[in-house]
Amino acid sequence: MKEFIDYILQFGSLNQQQIELISKKGEELELCKDEYFAEAGKILKRVGFIVEGVLRISYYNNKGEEITKYFLDENHLMFKLKEEPFTEYVQAATDCKLLVFSNKDWKEISNTIVGWDVIFQKIINKTLSEKLERRSPLIEQNATNRYLMFIEVFPNLINRIPLSYVASYLGMTQSSLSRIRKNIS
Repeated sequence: MKEFIDYILQFGSLNQQQIELISKKGEELELCKDEYFAEAGKILKRVGFIVEGVLRISYYNNKGEEITKYFLDENHLMFKLKEEPFTEYVQAATDCKLLVFSNKDWKEISNTIVGWDVIFQKIINKTLSEKLERRSPLIEQNATNRYLMFIEVFPNLINRIPLSYVASYLGMTQSSLSRIRKNIS
């Protein structure tokens, strides 16, 4: 819980009573590698904060190929703004420890804590900005530069997640990624 409170305090202030309310609502959840936090076609009924581990967001293209869209690691929130079915899968790329809040409890926190909406909006803005910073440069690069950029943007992921996920994220085959890694070693 401490990690989540520290994370929230980056975006606004909370008094002790508010911290206690949040602490009562959160539950720890452990996901083993390859387990799903959310699945396409289902409504996400909880908000998750990654304490330890890496989640990957993926989907299947029209050829039935699994495409990795994004990675979330420690100190990131996993949420859906609207209560509508997910179009992607959210899967543990490593063993994960999360702090989860039911949507009902999250709404109660939002309705009880004055200024929560402002704090949450700051989190959303930071998340969107990070997503753009991490993804946009990759689109313009050749395969080798995409890999080098990946290492720069996600320095602590390369040795934690399967290379097949990295290759999918970078839009290449695993054998192409292996050749690139061999050539720059």
